[in-house]
Amino acid sequence: MKNYFDLTGYVAVVTGASTGLGLQMAKAYASQGANLVLLARREHLLKDNAKALAEEFGVEVLPYTCDITQTEQVKSAVRATMERFGRVDILVNNAGTGAVAPAEEITDEQFKHEVDIDLFGTFICAREFGKEMIKAGYGRIINIASMYGLVGNMIVGSSPYHAAKGGVVNLTRALAAEWGKYGITVNSICPGYFYTDLTTTTLDSDYFQAIAKRTIPLERYGRSGELDTCALFLASPFSTYVNGQNIAVDGGYTAV
Repeated sequence: MKNYFDLTGYVAVVTGASTGLGLQMAKAYASQGANLVLLARREHLLKDNAKALAEEFGVEVLPYTCDITQTEQVKSAVRATMERFGRVDILVNNAGTGAVAPAEEITDEQFKHEVDIDLFGTFICAREFGKEMIKAGYGRIINIASMYGLVGNMIVGSSPYHAAKGGVVNLTRALAAEWGKYGITVNSICPGYFYTDLTTTTLDSDYFQAIAKRTIPLERYGRSGELDTCALFLASPFSTYVNGQNIAVDGGYTAV
């Protein structure tokens, strides 16, 4: 039986890979044999994650400290990737942040910071790693947007996040249109709320549990690992005709 998720010998770069969904997706790729480049700003977490993944899955892992809003740091990460592996097949633009406040209270600095990381940082990484994919005539770029890049919300004020992630959604379409001719597919995943180390206490609160029951058809939040199959599908060498798509993994939140 063919394993459509087999990534043996491929190289996957994951930004924001120190914790949360980035680390979960990195683990999913390693479980299918992919070698990894882990990018984030917290060096000690990257090194710990790299050691653990290499030991568990027997793959090569390069941890590299990088601020994705700094073009020269991203270029340096590309050079390190090519020196170590000689190729880059998969890029997951996962690093992000979230400004939470009523729109009338959001400062200029908060809005700019959000766009710099979530949108501009995504573009910088796509552009710089994309150059190597263009040379190779192959690539899988997966941008992590958000269900809030598709719709607004009445739960918590976060207009800069909505704006930046909405930009990621259409950036995905634009890059897919430009780079399809090079054998590169560009898609995004639009997650809903997921349990991570940072969100568990909040999502388990009575307030958020009531929201889940009222707004999500599955009546719960995403569990660890439930994003993995979508990330693997879009990274697969067999997903050759899926391009420019924004896939909501949100329990049905954006369906109603």
